[in-house]
Amino acid sequence: MSNKTVSIDVQKDLFGANKGAAISNADEFKKHGIHAFDVMGSVGSGKTLFIEALCEKMSGRYKILMVAGDLATRIDADRVASHGIDTVQINTGNACHLDARMVRFALKDVDLSKYELVFIENVGNLICPAGYSLGVEKRIVLLGITEGPYMVRKHPLTIKRADIIVINKIDLAEVLDFDVEALVSDVREVDSDLPVFLVSSKTGQGIDEVVHGLGL
Repeated sequence: MSNKTVSIDVQKDLFGANKGAAISNADEFKKHGIHAFDVMGSVGSGKTLFIEALCEKMSGRYKILMVAGDLATRIDADRVASHGIDTVQINTGNACHLDARMVRFALKDVDLSKYELVFIENVGNLICPAGYSLGVEKRIVLLGITEGPYMVRKHPLTIKRADIIVINKIDLAEVLDFDVEALVSDVREVDSDLPVFLVSSKTGQGIDEVVHGLGL
C-alpha cells in the first residue's frame, strides 16, 4: 500500500495554465484507462465518508487511488487508507482549492498503471474549487443537509458546473425536519437534467445508485 503526502505553496493561479494542466491530466487518465472523479463540497458535507462508502463498495472490483486535498494534515487520507486504499495527500497551505497543476505534481511519481479509479477529494469549499477543472471524468458535488436549505440558491454556479449532485446525510432529514424534496427542486431550477442522488454515506443508502450513475 502506498500513502504519500505532498505540500504545495501556491500564491497565484492562472486559469490558462490550469486549463492546460487539466487537459494533460485528462490525457494521462485516459491513457491508463482510469475513471477519475472530483468530489467537491463544503467542510462537513461528508466527502470523506462518501468516498469511504464508495471504496467499500468497489474496492473488490477496482484498484482505487484516493487523492485528498486539505490545507494541512492527512487526517482524511488516513481514514481512507485504513480501508486498504492507496492515498496521496495534497496539503495546499493557504489555497482554498485544488487545481490541475497540483494534481499533476502530486501524481508525477505515482504509477497510474496500477489504478482503475481515482477519487480526488477537493478542499472543503463550495465556491473556489468550482472554477478549476482537474481534468477528471466527472465532478461530484456533495450537499450535506446539515448545511441548511439554501445551499443551491446561494451557489448556483457550483451546481451548474457539477456533473452529479449528491444530497448527503439524508438519514438525518427527519430529526432535522429538513425538506429534501425542496432542495432537489432547487437543483432542478438550476439544471433540470442534472442527476441527483439521495445518500446516507453512514448507512450506505443510495451508494449503489451513485455507483451506477458513475457508469461503474
